[in-house]
Amino acid sequence: MSSGLLPASLYRIRCRTLCLMSATLFLLSCTLTTLAMSEEKKPNVLILIADDMGYSDAGCYGGEISTPNLDSLARNGLRFTQFYNTARCWPSRAVLMTGYYAQQVRRDAQYGNQRGSGQGQRPVWAPLLPEMLKPLGYRSYHSGKWHIDGKQTENGFDRSYSLEDHDRYFAPRRHTLDDQPLPPVTNADQHYVTTAIADHAIECLREHESSNTDQPFLQYVAFTSPHFPLHAPQADIEKYRTQYTAGWDLLRQERGKRLISLELVSHQPAAIERDLGPPYDYPKDLDKLGPGEVFRPLAWNQLTVEQQEFQATKMAIHAAMVDRMDREIGRITDQLKTMNAFENTLILFASDNGASAEIMVRGDGHHPDAAPGSGETFLCLGPGFSSVANSPFRRHKTWVHEGGISTPLIAHWPAGIKAHGELRHVPAHLIDIVPTVLEVAGTTHPTLWKDTPVPTPPGKSLVAAFNADEVSLHEDLWWCHDNHRAIRVGQWKLVAPNNQPWELYNLSNDRGESNNLAAQHPDKVQELEQIWNRRAEEFSQLAR
Repeated sequence: MSSGLLPASLYRIRCRTLCLMSATLFLLSCTLTTLAMSEEKKPNVLILIADDMGYSDAGCYGGEISTPNLDSLARNGLRFTQFYNTARCWPSRAVLMTGYYAQQVRRDAQYGNQRGSGQGQRPVWAPLLPEMLKPLGYRSYHSGKWHIDGKQTENGFDRSYSLEDHDRYFAPRRHTLDDQPLPPVTNADQHYVTTAIADHAIECLREHESSNTDQPFLQYVAFTSPHFPLHAPQADIEKYRTQYTAGWDLLRQERGKRLISLELVSHQPAAIERDLGPPYDYPKDLDKLGPGEVFRPLAWNQLTVEQQEFQATKMAIHAAMVDRMDREIGRITDQLKTMNAFENTLILFASDNGASAEIMVRGDGHHPDAAPGSGETFLCLGPGFSSVANSPFRRHKTWVHEGGISTPLIAHWPAGIKAHGELRHVPAHLIDIVPTVLEVAGTTHPTLWKDTPVPTPPGKSLVAAFNADEVSLHEDLWWCHDNHRAIRVGQWKLVAPNNQPWELYNLSNDRGESNNLAAQHPDKVQELEQIWNRRAEEFSQLAR
């Protein structure tokens, strides 16, 4: 045996010893890594949702309305260009909080049912997002509109301010705090709903910092702005008093140019449909509203001077409502910064549907001599300036053409999204919010809930899209509301208004839905119709 070699038996012992030491070091490394990950603070989540806000209302989406806080979130985060909702308020909220299409969870009518049905009780296997987050240590807070079945604290929220009165911005009569009724507001000159919603959200954040700072939180802030009635403080309205006197035709074209320059879309705005009025008829309300109101988006130069002034004033109030909402969002994000939570909070902003063409009088009625936008008036945006808000798309809330279902989506999370100011063109939907939040929280959708098997949800996490635009999330996206139907497969979209034939569009060059290709491609119409029918049957079976 040479002096440089060990006996074979000693060599084997040395090798086993080295291997054991390496394995021990590896296991120790894994243990330390696991402990570090478990001790790493989970991200907070702030979901902000507007009500009846058009695709291009915010400045960062081509609008002329002042929205510096949303613009800042977009500049330091992401904007999705092809994000979708359900075309209506209550289905969108069910989707947002469950991760399922509304028809799957009995929160919108199946095709063929009458309008107004479909607001049923969710199946037991469909919990809301805060319930899914609670086992991970999250506390959850809700402020604003609800429009979901059940009570808030019974569905996972630790605190809630719920506005049940959607007809009054200055003096709501029905609202609750932690599921308990509050008295009607009597100091209307000191109260504005948008501010009250933000006040409660900030109060919850301060309480969280004081008592639960070691826990992550979900904050769901559901503004009612700019849903009708068009109510805003007079000082806010004054800022936009002359902004819209040029009329809806010119302003829609101006927004269209900005949308193209921002690379949010590549097509010119679709032509305004002059004969398409509100989705529901209230002809007697025209007399209540006076000679300035019109039920059709006529060419601006065909309106009387009185009508032009009336319509421009309505849009000024709409703009004021969006402006005020943005300022309240700024107060909420300032609170996040104050408590050092801003960097590790995923902020998502969207709208529940497109701007509304509805015209009606509810609540306390409309007094023509009162200041427009005050609590004594009841004004709705209507189809003319709704066409501006929904630029560059066709149609409005309730329809499932692009104008009714397209929403801005801003995603901001400094600790988790490294891209700043980038666009994401991947088609996505509100069904994707729940799986996104669950992934960033470190979990997945439950497969069993209250001893009941949970069906596979249709949504996909957006986390991959946070990192890159070259992702594909869905084989198809599906819509049905008020018997309006649509399905999108790739760049093809099949859409049909209630009781009307299918229309076919290639969205790669025609998101304005101006060139109906149904006659040229009957095989594609049949193919997509079969997919729509198959999904409809699946959802109907699941909801039984």
